[in-house]
Formats: sequence, structure tokens, C-alpha cells
Amino acid sequence: MIKINVFSEEKAWSKRLKNKEFFFKKICQTFPKKYKFLNREVSFSLLLSNNLNIKKLNKNFRNKNKSTDILSFPFAKKTLISKKTYIGDIIISYNFMNKPRSQNIKNFKEKVIKTFIHGFLHLVGFDHIKDKDYKRMLSEEEKIYKSVISKIN
Repeated sequence: MIKINVFSEEKAWSKRLKNKEFFFKKICQTFPKKYKFLNREVSFSLLLSNNLNIKKLNKNFRNKNKSTDILSFPFAKKTLISKKTYIGDIIISYNFMNKPRSQNIKNFKEKVIKTFIHGFLHLVGFDHIKDKDYKRMLSEEEKIYKSVISKIN
């Protein structure tokens, strides 16, 4: 089972997602079976932020002085899922998700779902430093996204 703690420091998220906790929990509930961690408790935190704050975090932790769509901070380099495991933190920037501003709510949510899945995969050990890892991660993202979107829409 996945336990997600959702925090928000950007009011604009509430304009697009009325019940943020429910939205992200629903995504996790529709993950493919291997990411549901049945008979285990896997938890992580999600911070819904903005460009200004994510830029500060990106500078402090990755030495990149720019904003980005998402940051993931895995709790460990190699995560071994046991009975109770905290896997890390995800931060998503509203400003990136809301581009273009003219996009409808359906497109906004789909973009958030894709980005969230990407961040989640980083927490469970995926990366995209090497080309082969990028392809593997992208393939896994697409599988999860198809599973989620077929059950949410």
C-alpha cells in the first residue's frame, strides 16, 4: 500500500485541483500491481510548489540555478522495500504544470499525472543518466500512465 503525504505551498494548485490529497491517492491506487506494494506500507511526501521555491531547492541540492518541473529526492540510493519503508520526497512546480495557461483542466491533470509518475519512479530507483536507463524509465512511465489514465478517465 502506498501512503502519500501531500503538502502545498502554492495557492494556485487549489484552482486546478480541488481535492489534492484525493487526486494523488487515486493515482497511486491505479498503479499497476507491482507498484502497489501489497502487504507493505510504502510512504513518501509530495510538495506542490512553484518555480521560485523549486529553483531554490534545485540550486541548493543539485547546484542548478533554474526552476524545473519536478524534483525527486529518494531516501536511499538503493531502496529495499520492507514492511514499512519511507522512499523519499517529490516536489512539483505549479508554474511548469500550468503551461500553457490556456490548457484545459483535463490536459493539466494529464500533465501532472505524467510528471508525478516520473518523480515516483525516481523514488523507487529509476534514473535517466545513461541512454539505456532513460529508455527503460520512459517505457515504465508509459506503462504506468496507461494503467492510471484508463482507470481515472
